[in-house]
Amino acid sequence: MSVKDLFKDKTVFSFEVFPPKKTSPIDVVYKTLDELQDLKPDFISVTFSAGGSSNNTYALDIASRIKNSGITPMIHLPCINYTKEEITETLSQIKERCIENILALRGDLNPDIPPKTDFRYASDLVEFIRQYGDFDIAGACYPEVHPDADSMVDDIRNLKKKVDAGTSHLITQLFFDNDCFYSFREKAELAGIDVPIEAGIMPVVNKKQIERMVTTCGASLPAKFVRIMNKYEDNPEALRDAGIAYAINQIVDLVASGVDGIHLYTMNNAYVARKISEAVSGIINVK
Repeated sequence: MSVKDLFKDKTVFSFEVFPPKKTSPIDVVYKTLDELQDLKPDFISVTFSAGGSSNNTYALDIASRIKNSGITPMIHLPCINYTKEEITETLSQIKERCIENILALRGDLNPDIPPKTDFRYASDLVEFIRQYGDFDIAGACYPEVHPDADSMVDDIRNLKKKVDAGTSHLITQLFFDNDCFYSFREKAELAGIDVPIEAGIMPVVNKKQIERMVTTCGASLPAKFVRIMNKYEDNPEALRDAGIAYAINQIVDLVASGVDGIHLYTMNNAYVARKISEAVSGIINVK
């Protein structure tokens, strides 16, 4: 099933998982998937390494496992470290597994791996995929501006190019201030971007992990969020529960404000995903 069709009738609720490292068994993720599928998400996306740090065969196997469980899979496809020939081979593998949905990404620059030059931007990859096959292509967006963009105006302009190239819906990078999302959504609409935008939500379960990720993606940390981290950083269980509560509050507000969908970055933590899913199940599809 094409993910773009899900947005016609409901508020989409989806998960993201990631493959284990090459040295770890894939069964660890399969156990997580078995628990997540009971929550009946609309789709599950699987990350795919741009720099070779994880096993991309695992990513394809996980996406196939999701599909066989009756849930729609979406596989990430970053391009900055791949040639056209390598991307073509990967698309062939995706098609062979009857996976229809791709999240087209530039990918993070890795200082230890020189980038390839066939694809400079995600919009280039979207155009290439469009020529290759009938995939449903999603794109990423940054409510608080892509770290490499000169300005929000420049970032929105490039996002419009990506949508015009054939992106049917968007998933945001994580954010912790809903007002940033609402401001971004308004600017996107004014720029003529009229595809569904899913809000990416990451529950806080580890202070250092979140601090590292926001350094990479540029997300801001509201004062109340910082207070939570500082208060409970030495109590893992309390921080987990506070992070779950914060994510739930974000989702409730987003759904009340007409968000197209919620994409939950599970970090392969089925317990956290379950607690949040159960808390919002009664409101996620209330129109």
